[in-house]
Amino acid sequence: MKIAISGKGGVGKTTIMAMLAEYLNQQGMDVLVIDADPSPHMAQSIGIDNMEAIVPIADMKEVLVERSGKTEGSPFYNLNPQVDDLLARFTVVKDGIKLMVLGAIQAGDKGCACPESTVLKRMLTKLLLSPSQVVLLDMEAGVEHLGRGTVAGVDHLLVVVIPAKSSIRTALRVKQLAGEVGIKQIAFVGNLIRDAEDEAFLTEGLGEAPIACFPDAAGVRKTERAGLPVIRAAAEVAEATRTLAARLVPELADS
Repeated sequence: MKIAISGKGGVGKTTIMAMLAEYLNQQGMDVLVIDADPSPHMAQSIGIDNMEAIVPIADMKEVLVERSGKTEGSPFYNLNPQVDDLLARFTVVKDGIKLMVLGAIQAGDKGCACPESTVLKRMLTKLLLSPSQVVLLDMEAGVEHLGRGTVAGVDHLLVVVIPAKSSIRTALRVKQLAGEVGIKQIAFVGNLIRDAEDEAFLTEGLGEAPIACFPDAAGVRKTERAGLPVIRAAAEVAEATRTLAARLVPELADS
């Protein structure tokens, strides 16, 4: 199963994805998290040690140029580079959760496909097509990534939204664009919910109820501000996490 998450900046996408990864891992599933945000924070969220040693794939310029197949003086890149070995080389593991940090995809000038974009898209495609893993893709904020086709082929797109009009506008735009690129299963996930009024506000603004609502949990804020793994506060959002997981993986509903 392939699950991507998106939404306006600051709505808590990474936190929710980390909680989902931890829960699915505890249920015995093989979890691979891909941090595709240009400002990656997933490593901290799940408690990866020595985060400074993690090199995003996008920063490995020599490798990317080599795999892109571009030769000096040639304007062309290999659009189907070999990436199998890179999948293992750039994956770190923490308590059973696998993490890969992509880093920023740099766009080439004048519409040309740069080596970073070519190799990273190919790698992402292979990962998203893997049938043996639960792949959780933490996308960059906003809607730009939908234009690159980097979420094509996912089974579910989760759009995180908080009770604010600007967040709702972005969420609706993400849903519209996701539908245009062919994503079938698109659902809203509420975050920073304090009461039933917040839930009703989201439902009215979105035109449908979120499939799960995460509370505005003080413990989550404290762990984030302290620079600690946010999954340490998983107990505070356990009910919402179980609800979300059950909607995505129905066989977990009775677990």
